[in-house]
Amino acid sequence: MLVWRASSENILQEADFCVPVWRIAALLCYLLRALNYVHRVGSGFGARNGGSPGPEDDSIYPFKVETTPEEIEDLHRRLDQTRFFPSLEDCQFHYGFNSKYLEKVVSYWRNDFNWRKQVDKLNKYPHFKTKIEGIDIHYVHVKPKNLPEGTRALPLMMVHGWPGSFYEFYGIIPLLTEPSNPDDITFEIICPSIPGYGFSEAPHKKGFDGVCAAHIFNKLMKRLGFNQYYVQGGDWGSLITTNMAQLEPNAVKGLHINFAPPGQAGLLMMLSLFFGRRFPKLFGFTEHDVKRLFPSMQKLVIDSIRETGYMHIQSTKPDTAGRGLNDSPVGLAAYILEKFSTWTDPEFKNLEDGGLERKYSLDDLLTNVMIYWTSRCIISSMRFYKENFSKGLNQPHAKIPVYVPSAVASFPNELMHSPKLWVTQKYHNLKTYTPMARGGHFAAMEEPQLLAEDVQNFVKIVEKRKKK
Repeated sequence: MLVWRASSENILQEADFCVPVWRIAALLCYLLRALNYVHRVGSGFGARNGGSPGPEDDSIYPFKVETTPEEIEDLHRRLDQTRFFPSLEDCQFHYGFNSKYLEKVVSYWRNDFNWRKQVDKLNKYPHFKTKIEGIDIHYVHVKPKNLPEGTRALPLMMVHGWPGSFYEFYGIIPLLTEPSNPDDITFEIICPSIPGYGFSEAPHKKGFDGVCAAHIFNKLMKRLGFNQYYVQGGDWGSLITTNMAQLEPNAVKGLHINFAPPGQAGLLMMLSLFFGRRFPKLFGFTEHDVKRLFPSMQKLVIDSIRETGYMHIQSTKPDTAGRGLNDSPVGLAAYILEKFSTWTDPEFKNLEDGGLERKYSLDDLLTNVMIYWTSRCIISSMRFYKENFSKGLNQPHAKIPVYVPSAVASFPNELMHSPKLWVTQKYHNLKTYTPMARGGHFAAMEEPQLLAEDVQNFVKIVEKRKKK
């Protein structure tokens, strides 16, 4: 059963603040326990038909990505039967995925893309599965090959989001497990699939949100023998790893995220919105902050509405749209790859090919799509939005500050921008806030070198190998 692992004392041990705030944090911890866990005790998310998950089997076993001729034949048959529909003239990606470029993608997928070869690439790192809370959890676990004598690798869990997968991290894994600079820290990397994504089993009951995923991933790290570890994430991964730090502040040694959407709109945030454009230095705003935030109605409201239609669908009726995507590989690819275009650079909407091949290869993009297609996980991945948003945006854990040492890599083309002032309202022990030189939402896949360097810099500070 799901068990509350964090007490108010655990969280408060990491804090350095006055007694009244301790009391508030303790109350919030109690509310989080009451509202997010009590109703789930004894009802494992892997148990079907109201049954109990029973005693937990903590065994870990190897897993291998596989394919069959029948699977590939079925895909080709569906691709051959695609019914294309023309885009409007001169619309590029403004109406969504452009039909002319989609025909090119489908042709490459059908005639040139080698899924068997990509399966071999996926299996170049060790995969495992283990059952936690009744759910089969898939993860990639990469240990350094040539660890210098007298040194130890630091465990780092990296968590993906939607519509990504563990494959997003394949470019950054060697940079962190086999660093070229002898002064760099060597990491042992664990990349899990969120339950309902990729090769992790989907929950069978309602209510599985980011806090539940965080509980399971903390439990996974403990099962792997790590008493302390670092966590990193973007998109949903940033929420899950933040929740991990809230639940287990003594175990999570450091939190690094590359997605920090604006949190609760407190007084300081509201003042900065009213006066920050005229007095940017008063709030520590940079030129980039001003560009991303003002005019606030346009940048924070109208632009957000234009790019969040998918979120409204997935937060309300995910299964309806998901049924079609689960049955059509071309529909699935268009839905996913449009996000890799716009979320990488909003200016890519002005290009007929969506700029996709400027940052990624079709092989990598289609491999991510194939993980969704072959595992049939698109519906369960979309449900994660409903589970997180159906309770509203004002959940108790959203009010709890993070006191674990934290870092934010702020990529210039990220979907939502939070200046340092806003970030510190949530992350009270912020060690680094780095305005990155380039990049967007899928940082690990688009700019693995930049992200690896920022992770290194942050962990060196926490490990006291470098001054802040």
